[in-house]
Amino acid sequence: MTTSLADHLRALPDESLAALLQLRPDLVVPVPADVSALAIRAQSRVSVARALDGLDQFTVQILDAARLTRDPEGGGTATEAILAMATAGPHPPAPTAVRGAVNKLRALFLLYGPEHDLHVVGGVDEVSPYPAGLGRPAAELDPRAAALCADPAKLRRTLLAAPPSARAILDRLAAGPPVGTVPPGALDAPATGAEDDLPPDLTNGGAPTGSPIRWLVEHRLLVPISGGKGAAGTVELPREVALLLRRDTGPLGPLRTDPPVVASPPREPKAVDSAGAGQTMEVVRHVEALLESLAAEPAPVLRSGGVGVRDLRRLARGLGLDDPTTALLFEVAYAAGLVGELELTAATTTRYGGDQQILPTGGYEVWRASSLAQRWEQLARAWLTMTRQVGLVGQRDDRDRPISVLSAEAERAGAPGARRAVLAVLADLAPATAPTPDEMLELLDWRAPRRARGREAAHREVLAEAAQLGVTGLGALTSYGRLLLADVTEADERLDDPLGLRSDVESGEPSTAVRALDALLPAPVDHFLLQADLTVVVPGPPDPALAAELEVVAQHESAGGASVYRVTTGSVRRALDAGYSADDLHALFRRRSRTPVPQGLTYLVDDVARKHGGLRVGSAGGYVRSDDEALLTEVLADKRLESLAFRRLAPTVLATPYQVGRMLTALRDAGYAPVPEDASGATVLSRPKTRRAPARMPVATRGLDPLASPKLPLPRLLGVVEQIRRGDAAARAARRAPAVVRGGTARTGPLPAHTHNDALAVLQQAVRDKALVWVGYVDAHGATTSRLVRPVSIGAGYLRAEDDRTEMLHTFALHRITAAVRED
Repeated sequence: MTTSLADHLRALPDESLAALLQLRPDLVVPVPADVSALAIRAQSRVSVARALDGLDQFTVQILDAARLTRDPEGGGTATEAILAMATAGPHPPAPTAVRGAVNKLRALFLLYGPEHDLHVVGGVDEVSPYPAGLGRPAAELDPRAAALCADPAKLRRTLLAAPPSARAILDRLAAGPPVGTVPPGALDAPATGAEDDLPPDLTNGGAPTGSPIRWLVEHRLLVPISGGKGAAGTVELPREVALLLRRDTGPLGPLRTDPPVVASPPREPKAVDSAGAGQTMEVVRHVEALLESLAAEPAPVLRSGGVGVRDLRRLARGLGLDDPTTALLFEVAYAAGLVGELELTAATTTRYGGDQQILPTGGYEVWRASSLAQRWEQLARAWLTMTRQVGLVGQRDDRDRPISVLSAEAERAGAPGARRAVLAVLADLAPATAPTPDEMLELLDWRAPRRARGREAAHREVLAEAAQLGVTGLGALTSYGRLLLADVTEADERLDDPLGLRSDVESGEPSTAVRALDALLPAPVDHFLLQADLTVVVPGPPDPALAAELEVVAQHESAGGASVYRVTTGSVRRALDAGYSADDLHALFRRRSRTPVPQGLTYLVDDVARKHGGLRVGSAGGYVRSDDEALLTEVLADKRLESLAFRRLAPTVLATPYQVGRMLTALRDAGYAPVPEDASGATVLSRPKTRRAPARMPVATRGLDPLASPKLPLPRLLGVVEQIRRGDAAARAARRAPAVVRGGTARTGPLPAHTHNDALAVLQQAVRDKALVWVGYVDAHGATTSRLVRPVSIGAGYLRAEDDRTEMLHTFALHRITAAVRED
């Protein structure tokens, strides 16, 4: 007698059930009501597909062997039968490896039952209808094909007589899957016997065309399963034909118990880390330059969403990068919460154009003040967890429209899983091992064939992006990249922190990945070298304080191992506008420079400072005043300022109808150095306002892989098992509930008074005895239900009772109770 999965689970000890839930955590989201519900969920298509996705190629093939050797009448199979099929090929695997795969499948309950009577859960056939890529037996497809397959000698002769083009089609279908589509009329063409060339685009599941198909169908080697005359159809290769074609490789195909070996020689670990660390510096520098470009000239958001190609190319030219790399940095910065959309008001829409613009957020200031390693970690975490496939940018969508940066068309829920899978393969190899892309795809195909096949392009993109972001170096995973992957994976499985809000940074301690990267990067410097040509050389990455000062007092020219800045008239004037005095600038250069301050720089600062503030601007519409009457006369006569319509109010005052901001800009563009003042005449010095988008939460703190399930600790799992057991006991007890409680005597109209009084008497006695009672009641929808409870109190028209299964307190309106019977 076949035992159902529910009965099998019900007979297991609690520890075995907890082990199942630990291997398949999706089964407890939400917690099943009882064991029957658990069994139904364990056999559901979604849960089985998730379990199959985590299996390696060899284990999947052993599962296929179990499916092929089971009793066709609905019975099971045996471990020995599976072992016999798995070892039938020319290169049989070790029996211990086969038994290990069977035990793994039994632990996941994809197989259940004793070794002599193993059963495959029902959902497997729904998820994968063709075991080992083999079609259905000929008897299920066509009686004439079954007759051919029943005669092995005749079947061999028919195969040998097949034209080469027809034999090529058979070989492709025999490798799996065993079905192929045919175009309209392909089965109607007369069989000429000609050996037509195989169409170049024929693939398994694709459309084999031409007379070879007709020949194969007429000779019963292929069976049409859909379509008709003049219409497209589908053909299937019978299982017996495919097994005959696989006689050289075995019924399951080539079996490989271990993953492929990487033939590429290992790299030097220090070289890998050094190359990766150098790339991290470049990434952080490019992202900072990108955000500064967006602050200076925001990118408008398209009506369809995303950033246009023209703006992407503008930013790429400014960074000196290609479009794909700029798109990657843009997407990662957005995922890290460093850029966001700003809704423009009616006043700013006219000035800037568009309704939304992409700008740096308030989080950019915090990010820029962090150490270089911390800035890189925030970017790398965002890349690992963002649901964006950047490689799609620039391609065409289903409506033949280009996919742009930040557009919805580049969203892919499986993107984090693909990145995690590629990096996990690198992490499992020996340190500094650098497989080629083809070797990587081969490893992925063995580790998780169901997830890897069909995603080769996405996995190649992950390798390229990891190299661009410095996660890998020289093709191998860096030491700090390995630590980052472990940290993110742990956060994915962390139950007590499902949103990933906890971090070492919040507690004041950098993460292990940051500490490892910090040890590889050059130490931040707090000084620079002043040159006679007014260039400022920073011999290493500047610390945040020095970087902030250089941003104000100098113009950035180049970056690399040593950054180069230049002090210009404009940069000195910008520093004076920001509130520095000439003495402050002299002190800054003396304090920060490890070389003598050039005399030309001292003269430049003094000369600009002497002119700075020679003009004073206030609001009238606007006015200009100066103690230097000759200077005001020069301004009044300057043709470049005619648009301001100046007029002299006094020898030392000019007035204009325009606002102060426009006047300041015009005067500075004309080469003057005005400063604003307030109503009291005091100088107003401040840095120019920077527009920022609203702060955004980085992707890394909003939840990680959407396909991942948190792993519960064993004590919690045992508690869940106990809850399921209670639910199962309650469900069995509910089937034993008296008919009067289940609604067997339910009637329309008001309940007779004596019946209601009897129920109250039973409940009052149960309160005193603390006994279990079956209560029948009518819910808010008018349905009669029953529940086994332990009454606690009765009063104010309500019964308060504890559910014996969930240990929760419930309240029942007395007028809705139809019956009450004590549990014997």
